Amino acid sequence: MEKTDVLVIGAGVAGMSFAIRMAELNPDAKISVLTKTNTQESNTSWAQGGIAAVWDFDTDNFEKHIADTLDAGDGICDEKVVRIVVEEGRQRVKDIIDMGARFDKEGDGDYNLGKEGGHSENRILHYKDITGWEIQRTLNEKVKEYPNITVHEHFFAIDILTQHHLGRVLTRLSPDIECYGAYVLNKQTNHIETILAKATVMCTGGTGQIYRNTTNPVIATGDGIAMFYRAKGRIANMEFVQFHPTALYGSGGDQPDFLISEAVRGFGAVLKRPDGTEFMDQYDPRKSLAPRDIVARAIDNEMKISGAEYMCLDCRHLDQKQFLEHFPNIYQHCKNVGIDAFVDMIPVVPACHYMCGGILIDEHGRSTIKNLYAAGECTCSGLHGANRLASNSLLEGLVYGYRVAEDLNQQISTLTHQEDIPDWDADGTLEPKEMVLITRSWAELKELMSYYVGIVRTNTRLKRAEDRLHLLYAETEALYGTTIISPQLCELRNLITIAYLVTKGAQMRHESRGLHYNTDYPDEYSYVETTLL
Repeated sequence: MEKTDVLVIGAGVAGMSFAIRMAELNPDAKISVLTKTNTQESNTSWAQGGIAAVWDFDTDNFEKHIADTLDAGDGICDEKVVRIVVEEGRQRVKDIIDMGARFDKEGDGDYNLGKEGGHSENRILHYKDITGWEIQRTLNEKVKEYPNITVHEHFFAIDILTQHHLGRVLTRLSPDIECYGAYVLNKQTNHIETILAKATVMCTGGTGQIYRNTTNPVIATGDGIAMFYRAKGRIANMEFVQFHPTALYGSGGDQPDFLISEAVRGFGAVLKRPDGTEFMDQYDPRKSLAPRDIVARAIDNEMKISGAEYMCLDCRHLDQKQFLEHFPNIYQHCKNVGIDAFVDMIPVVPACHYMCGGILIDEHGRSTIKNLYAAGECTCSGLHGANRLASNSLLEGLVYGYRVAEDLNQQISTLTHQEDIPDWDADGTLEPKEMVLITRSWAELKELMSYYVGIVRTNTRLKRAEDRLHLLYAETEALYGTTIISPQLCELRNLITIAYLVTKGAQMRHESRGLHYNTDYPDEYSYVETTLL
């Protein structure tokens, strides 16, 4: 059993920025950060395009960024939260620049500001086409400066601790659920440890592995959302799964699918059919720079109309020297698979990219479970609404990591440890005999979600998905109850929970809005503000 003042589950932009700010505010607080792999492997590291912030006040302002975010969110954003993130985001970006982040600059020393779909101005700061990697690198280096921060690599959180572990029956309506820490699998020793914490901060990132095609790394299994839901916390808006319109087609089964950043379209690339004709003008006046939900549905529709397996992104008319400066990794990756972006159009398909719903939090990152905060992609803060505006995700992680630290620092002196949590009980469990039971269930889950709960949905498809998920859930829970815990089994269990939440959220929303499009309700706006689960 280990005791810490603050337990941070997840080491991406939200978790690391929280830990740094908390350590600055409270040098005596013991802060433990868990990552189930290593500190450079996170959803943050895979972010290509950049981070959105109002920078050039000659052409841009906060009101424009707020309006763009609200427009993309299709009526479900919390305007107060949008204003907080946009207005505070500029300073948070300055903070990470002061830490050493190297965003690209022009020859005169000004930052090179890109433009992406849904943005009315150039406001995307970036580091070539690996901005997330650069931000993660910067945070990892900064964390080393604080002796009160301990980063535990290869620690997999299994469940958060609540009154349930003291024998109390909890429901989703229980008003006073408290978090006391977590049970954690040490992957190096294969032992399950109990970590007690005065406060816990959930920063576990995305859920992309519920789909066959995803730009998310293999670690994106929705662990935090699933743990929180099992602990009877409130979840919101899980039906809003963002599919990035332009993942590289034919990546050879790689996981994740290689992303062709939206910044490429911001740079001037044009979406076309395989025969070279444009089509986005038939769907939105912003054409290839429309928000992601519109572009993804347009590509999906064009593929279904024509029977084509992909659409194309045409970069052949762009300045080659500038393209190589901005997108060296994208160009080289395409070249490695036989596509020269200056000669060939790039074949693209939509792929699962971002979860806009998650753990319901307020503007300080407080969840519905006491002493449990959350930040980043695992949350539903109200910023993204029904569809995230491009490059607002890294911004949200920085802003909420900071805000959680500010709020928690005011409470931490009044909090104590819950001492009488029992150790993990593994009696009666055996070594798993057939790993194929886990791997095939995972593959089946991805297939059914891709076919039945994808970009375009129907009530019949959703009901079929619900029925299949119930069978997978029953089989996996039986396996979980009789075999020794493994990361693969826990991830499968979490993914089934996430898939269920996405499906139920989609069934409850009797309208088409943003990222949720149901052909049984094509034009019906019932203005459901949030879908609570």
